[in-house]
Amino acid sequence: MFPTGLSSPNPPPPPTQEARPAATDVKTDSGNITSPKKRKINGSEREDTTDTISSSPPKTLNSSSSSSSSSSSSCSPTPVHIQKKLRFEDSVDFIGLDVKMAEEAAASCSNNKSKAMFLSAGVGHHANGLTKTAGSGTFSNSKPGAAKKLVIKNFKEKPKLPENYTQETWQKLKEAVEAIQNSTSIKYNLEELYQAVENLCSHKISAKLYKQLRAVCEDHIKAQIDQFREYPSLFIVLFLKKIDKCWQDHCRQMIMIRSIFLFLDRTYVLQNSMLPSIWDMGLELFRFYIISDLKVQSKTIDGILLLIERERNGEAIDRSLLRSLLSMLSDLQIYQDSFEQRFLEETNRLYAAEGQRLMQEREVPEYLHHVNKRLEEEADRVITYLDQSTQKPLIATVEKQLLGEHLTATLQKGLTHLLDENRIQDLSLLYQLFSRVRGGVQVLLQHWIEYIKVYILPHDKNKTMVQELLDFKDKVDHIIDVCFMKNEKFVNAMKEAFETFINKRPNKPAELIAKHVDSKLRAGNKEATDEELEKMLDKIMIIFRFIYECGAAFTSKLEGMFKDMELSKDIMVQFKQYMQCQNIPGNIELTVNILTMGYWPTYVPMEVHLPPEMVRLQEIFKTFYLGKHSGRKLQWQSTLGHCVLKAEFKEGKKELQVSLFQTLVLLMFNEGEEFTLEEIKLATGIEDSELRRTLQSLACGKARVLTKIPKSKDVEDGDKFSCNDDFKHKLFRIKINQIQMKETVEEQASTTERVFQDRQYQIDAAIVRIMKMRKTLSHNLLMSEVYNQLKFPVKPADLKKRIESLIDRDYMERDKENSNQYNYVA
Repeated sequence: MFPTGLSSPNPPPPPTQEARPAATDVKTDSGNITSPKKRKINGSEREDTTDTISSSPPKTLNSSSSSSSSSSSSCSPTPVHIQKKLRFEDSVDFIGLDVKMAEEAAASCSNNKSKAMFLSAGVGHHANGLTKTAGSGTFSNSKPGAAKKLVIKNFKEKPKLPENYTQETWQKLKEAVEAIQNSTSIKYNLEELYQAVENLCSHKISAKLYKQLRAVCEDHIKAQIDQFREYPSLFIVLFLKKIDKCWQDHCRQMIMIRSIFLFLDRTYVLQNSMLPSIWDMGLELFRFYIISDLKVQSKTIDGILLLIERERNGEAIDRSLLRSLLSMLSDLQIYQDSFEQRFLEETNRLYAAEGQRLMQEREVPEYLHHVNKRLEEEADRVITYLDQSTQKPLIATVEKQLLGEHLTATLQKGLTHLLDENRIQDLSLLYQLFSRVRGGVQVLLQHWIEYIKVYILPHDKNKTMVQELLDFKDKVDHIIDVCFMKNEKFVNAMKEAFETFINKRPNKPAELIAKHVDSKLRAGNKEATDEELEKMLDKIMIIFRFIYECGAAFTSKLEGMFKDMELSKDIMVQFKQYMQCQNIPGNIELTVNILTMGYWPTYVPMEVHLPPEMVRLQEIFKTFYLGKHSGRKLQWQSTLGHCVLKAEFKEGKKELQVSLFQTLVLLMFNEGEEFTLEEIKLATGIEDSELRRTLQSLACGKARVLTKIPKSKDVEDGDKFSCNDDFKHKLFRIKINQIQMKETVEEQASTTERVFQDRQYQIDAAIVRIMKMRKTLSHNLLMSEVYNQLKFPVKPADLKKRIESLIDRDYMERDKENSNQYNYVA
């Protein structure tokens, strides 16, 4: 049915069907049917034994007949019951059906002949044009009305549209499209318009309808171009807004138009792959007539780039306008060709100039923060209005111009300053930014290694060198952990660089580290807690391993000493508890460190004269220790101990924490007021050099509890010493450190010789390894390769001695023809 308001074609009358009468009996005057009858259908003969219009196998007729002779003058009526089937001879695609009921019956009686009743079936016309026939049968003694025939036929002709229907319907559709384009009201209901499109498409008018619709849309879009071509360039923002409004209106219009012509879009257009959909057709027309116009496209792209440039300079812009325009370019599939290429070129030019200028004007931290800000701004632009495909090339352009072109200059200008000042946040930002650029981390790693290698050990500050070394190690470890994200490359580079710079001063680092450890252990808990002391020793062991001259055996031995300290602390606590139980009075506190034999001092023990009170304390501890550990021997090394003496001065009472040698000297002043160097030496039994250092610490150090006559920094023969009653100090408990012993020339030479003895095995191994690989090598090349492999300095004369030693032991030999060449002996 067609909706009201549009003239509709004359539809075929509704299919009619006569009421099917009830089954009736067919009367015949013939006798029994003795043989099948023949009839012609479409000029051919076929035998029928049943009366059916079904194509299925025939069914058996249920009938009863009476026999009569040929001489009978009348025949009795006999009822005949016939099974009939209904057959539809057309597909459901046709609109109308012609139903025809046919009924034919005859009955006659004759004395000399019998008559047969034929039920003639109508001929059905099938949809495929073939003629189908229904079966017929002959009956005897049938009642009238029993034989029936039902035939269902198609329309002989399809319904046709009225003459002016197509033109009138298109006129109404055109008026609706123009009303949408002009933003006026539509006269007709949208449902009516949709039905009209469907009617036209059902009668093979789809192609013409599509062309007509395209022409109307094309004419409308053509009319829009003139308003943009001559638009003043000064009002670029207004121009962009007008373009955007035109685009928004076009999209809204095409959505409504497509909703009316949806049936056309989903049938005809969908079946023709070469045709664009109605929406795509609108995009093509807008792109071809509006945006592809050179003047319009140029003004549009220039305006977009101008707004982005203003935003980069800090001005506020209409971001929603940019988002809409760039979305338009993307929908029209001209984003990459018309906009993105120019945009990236402008970005590259802008940041290239900016990077050159700011590298000269700003310091490195400020410049790094500016680069990070620029990267965040560009990432935000991608999220807000740029197409996602622009993100990767845009960020790469910014990174290249602001970072990649200035990697070395940035590090040379500010890395040393950032490391010296320990600028953690700035160093973290530096690593983060350099990680974004190809090769950035590698360049940073190289400068990091150079920074550690050029670290100059203070030659004139030997007393503070070890502590400064520990502080420097802590600083670089912290930078690697926090700033460089624990990058393994930086950790390994730090270790190699540490080995390089710490071994620039042969022998001295190991000596100073040993003295530093000694001073810390002597200070004990007065300068640091047990936990702090343990951490400090762990750090020193790490530094110690970087020193080439310290062999593995010595390092292991030193670690064992540190581990054994816990045993000493436990024994000390137990001994103090034991002393309290004995209730022994006295002004001397004895502290004992228990060392296993493997960690005893290597120097020869010194025999001194202990006062009777201290001898008694030694015996008490010996009894205590052997009671705890049976079967052991206890040998005293008194020089390692320290005592606490209670002394009284004019200022008041003080406690002096001193060594054993210092204790022996101070206890002498309980017996007299003044003693000479020789008298003290005779009474204590302390070796001369040790006694001079001890007196120097008591009379010439920071805490001068003794007075020396004459006053000087060194202790000379004949000097006299007395108790300093005027001694003052802000602390009650005072620790008096021992003066470090100066190393003599002979001792230095002995130390150097021992170091060389440890190194000679490494030298021998390097020489044999090189010769085994090369087989034959000249003297100069061998020396060069050995120096390259060894990480410590070696004198040429010492290296030559090792070569001669290997020749004597048949590891290598001189060439018989060339004495300056060596051959490896397998």
